[in-house]
Amino acid sequence: MTATSRRYHITTFGCQMNKADSERMAGILEKMGFEWAEQPDDANLILYNTCTIRDNAEQKVYSYLGRQAKRKQTEPDLTLVVAGCVAQQEGESLLRRVPELDLVMGPQHANRLQELLEQVFSGSQVVATEPVHIMEDITKPRRDSQITAWVNVIYGCNERCTYCVVPSVRGVEQSRTPTAIRAEMEALGRQGYREVTLLGQNIDAYGRDLAGVTEDGRHLHTLTDLLYFVHDVPGIERIRFATSHPRYFTERLIRACAELSKVCEHFHIPFQSGDNAVLKAMARGYTQEKYRRIIHTIRKYMPDAAISADAIVGFPGETEEQFENTLKLVEDIGFDQLNTAAYSPRPGTPAALWENQLSEEVKSDRLQRLNHLVATKAAERSLRYLNRVEEILVEDQNPKDPSQVMGRTRSNRLTFFPGAIEALKGRLVNVRITAARAFSLTGELLPE
Repeated sequence: MTATSRRYHITTFGCQMNKADSERMAGILEKMGFEWAEQPDDANLILYNTCTIRDNAEQKVYSYLGRQAKRKQTEPDLTLVVAGCVAQQEGESLLRRVPELDLVMGPQHANRLQELLEQVFSGSQVVATEPVHIMEDITKPRRDSQITAWVNVIYGCNERCTYCVVPSVRGVEQSRTPTAIRAEMEALGRQGYREVTLLGQNIDAYGRDLAGVTEDGRHLHTLTDLLYFVHDVPGIERIRFATSHPRYFTERLIRACAELSKVCEHFHIPFQSGDNAVLKAMARGYTQEKYRRIIHTIRKYMPDAAISADAIVGFPGETEEQFENTLKLVEDIGFDQLNTAAYSPRPGTPAALWENQLSEEVKSDRLQRLNHLVATKAAERSLRYLNRVEEILVEDQNPKDPSQVMGRTRSNRLTFFPGAIEALKGRLVNVRITAARAFSLTGELLPE
């Protein structure tokens, strides 16, 4: 591949962790001299950063790969890369299924993309899925936004939820040092970024693998301590974090979020099921009563905080009564947003082998009923914004209406209002909310 012909395209599936990994790999490719191609067919290096949480996402990858593998038969210089969780899960079997692939690499190898591609360009077909210690990331991401950025703080996951493949594809927990995280945030602040989301598959576990304990016996480095450590980074006006696990979510963390002015009043805490027997079968490590206490404590310190979560319906053996306990939890708490999914058996997980699988018809019915309730409660929650003045960080132009710009409230509600993006992008402005929908708002810009 000649230097003048180097163009790349990345397609990302799945979670924010994958999106952050894609930005880092894009940064590596641009450092190597590649240029971004808007369309896959205009690129001669195509990278699919994959997700294996749901079967439909995995099947979509194979569909995309099939088209590009056929293209490679007439364009032998095309380089095909599969990264992420499907790559880690399938390993060499991916090469047997799609022999046109040049590189298969797990998420722990994202920082090694240049080294692995150099092996490919030397004529090798490479599989990199072995466990590694993740070295400190010194790459410069090519970020999709110029206003908001993701910063990884912990990789991997030590949980063993019976439905989840993440620990086997993303490896054990590995926390970055506080100084490295702060240095990345300081660089972002100098570049003009205004908001940072701290990322971890299980972010509440941050610091458990780092050395040191306090006099009272707790870990020296926790997410709470990290928030205090990075809160005063110049230029960064808002801080978010995701994804939280109820098992580790503490009142100390909640108090810190209430005290630190840059930390936004939005918490993403998946509950997965509202039934204790299902939670036990999932090996989640908490009860629905504990989850309710967490939300109660958040609202005690921050009454207006937005709560979002994830939920699974149709887990093996889930009865109608158990499903109704999930509906009751959603009804009682009133989530601002809830990501829902029907249970999907994943290779290598205990629950996939259980005999008490539910039919697709039952799962689909429950998913529709839950989604209807979620939309109803989210619309109710949105009504509290009407006629209020909200601080909006302007991120971009509304792609559906060029006369409007869009941004988010501190509570993460997407908000549209008339304005010129050239004058407003990256600014924190006050907007009076004039219309509220289930998952977005419309308003009018107030004069300064």
